[in-house]
Amino acid sequence: MPLVLDENIEADLLKEFFNESHEHLENIEQGALVLEDNPKHKETLDSIFRAFHSFKGAAGFLNLKPMNRLAHELESLLDLVREGKRDVSAAIIEVVLKGGDLLREYVVELQSQVSGQSDRAAIIKPVAQLIHQVRGVIAMGNGAPAPAAAATPTPAAAPVATPETPAPAETAKVIAMPVTAATPEPVPVEAPRPIARPTPAPAEKSAKGGDADHGAVKNNNTVVKVDTGKLDSLVDLVGEMVIAQSMVAQDPDLRALQCPRLSRNMTQLSHIVNDLQRTAMSMRMVPIRATFQKMNRLVRDLATKVEKQVELKLSGEDTELDRTIIDEIGDPLIHMVRNSVDHGIEKPEVRIAHGKPAVGTLHMNAFHQGGNIVIQISDDGAGLNEERILAKAIEKGIINEKQQLSKKEIFGLIFAPGFSTADKVSDLSGRGVGMDVVRSNIEKLRGKVDIDSTPGKGAVFTIYLPLTLAIIDGLIIAVGEEHYILPTLSVKESFRPHADMISTVHERGEMVNVRGHLSPLLRLYELFGIKPKSTNANDGIIIVIESGNQQRCLLVDDLVGKQEVVIKSLGDAFKRNRALSGASILGDGRVGLILDVSTLVSLKDERNDPTAMAA
Repeated sequence: MPLVLDENIEADLLKEFFNESHEHLENIEQGALVLEDNPKHKETLDSIFRAFHSFKGAAGFLNLKPMNRLAHELESLLDLVREGKRDVSAAIIEVVLKGGDLLREYVVELQSQVSGQSDRAAIIKPVAQLIHQVRGVIAMGNGAPAPAAAATPTPAAAPVATPETPAPAETAKVIAMPVTAATPEPVPVEAPRPIARPTPAPAEKSAKGGDADHGAVKNNNTVVKVDTGKLDSLVDLVGEMVIAQSMVAQDPDLRALQCPRLSRNMTQLSHIVNDLQRTAMSMRMVPIRATFQKMNRLVRDLATKVEKQVELKLSGEDTELDRTIIDEIGDPLIHMVRNSVDHGIEKPEVRIAHGKPAVGTLHMNAFHQGGNIVIQISDDGAGLNEERILAKAIEKGIINEKQQLSKKEIFGLIFAPGFSTADKVSDLSGRGVGMDVVRSNIEKLRGKVDIDSTPGKGAVFTIYLPLTLAIIDGLIIAVGEEHYILPTLSVKESFRPHADMISTVHERGEMVNVRGHLSPLLRLYELFGIKPKSTNANDGIIIVIESGNQQRCLLVDDLVGKQEVVIKSLGDAFKRNRALSGASILGDGRVGLILDVSTLVSLKDERNDPTAMAA
């Protein structure tokens, strides 16, 4: 029978339930991992217990019977541990993690159905099997293994009794979710009350043997939840204010007044606007802690699957970056961590044979560097094999045998589509799908990724990301009468060329010799059909831009200066032009188009025009 969700329940209450549920389940997972390493940590145990209790109450209030019953059974199991009647064991940790996973599946499916994104019955295994396993752990007492889930037959679905007075069809929404005969009626709950937020489980520095007390300091600051749409609108309005203030400050008529008092007031206004901008932007910033801590479970499960011993160390978890970047960086990090565990770190017997400790180390670190966020993923595994990478690249036709590549360029080959050095394809990796997407996703965030490796000692992947996607540090360049903006993160250097630096190479076009390295020359005036000040390259300025392991030289007329610019969407009129990623209003009131560096470096020759770059 489908689960009935009363439509009289306010949308805000449902939204609060979904938000709080994800927080409860995240605290349960992280707490279970801490408890696995420190079984005597009472505060963590209490935190997990409270999370299940709060989840149970909320699910019961919304009449979500399977979720309510499973949470109750797990809460009962943990209560026995709290009372000293059971010791924390591997079996208990396993069912707690499995229970959290199953509850998360229910919440996600319920969300998709409520939002109209799914109109089919949820395909989620019934809770009865896991409830049976939980009860088995309770019955067996201390020191006994949990009954294998596979050995527990799943009962056939059967009708479940309905309330005596069913809700009218027009006042109830049917959410299709599996309910089995083995799922008992939900536990009675107290009168409806606001969904409680559990005390977060203490953070740890390491997934194995870290300081479980670290991060347990209580924060007494009041937190007010704000709709993200309102927050984005505030940031946009502040951005408009910054532009307006800059236009007023640079207005030639006002500057000609030579009024000291006006000058002082303008300076004060500038300080206030800048402070307001920093405050508004900080409201979009969230710590990377939650993203990092998700890797604890991932590494634990992957290491078990590939029969390796891996210690995950986390640093810089309080480093903050833009909420939008946090949402997008999770998948690339997961893929890189999977690769490190599967390909980088060796099995215990191999490590011991090479004089290494049996337990491999995977370290994730985040920190600020200049105006950017840096995320490093390093391991002490086998490292990257340059010769093997080159051989595979030649075999797949990515490069030819005559090409001479630097160490950095060789490592960059692993980001080529379809590239893999794995001898065997596993369900973790080895199909050559993923690392090219990792780099592509990072570049979409206006970031870049570098690799360094020492054979036998490990590899380091370094990701550079902007603090925010709303504002960038831009280098303003002039081409003819037009001004363009280049993200400074992608600018390597600039110089005025000499005549002997530029030459034409057969089938490659114009090339610039930059300290012995030939890079393709792109004349922006040809790309955009603009009349330049001069077509002689020696009269212009060369800007070296970089994306991934590719480099290109841009020919421009002049460098105007550097400026923090607020990014605006170009709208539908320009969306097919991949060479442009946005626009901004400059201090003098003119519009500057923001160039997409990843597109520019991938152009085959400078004769391409904007329409040719359309997707």
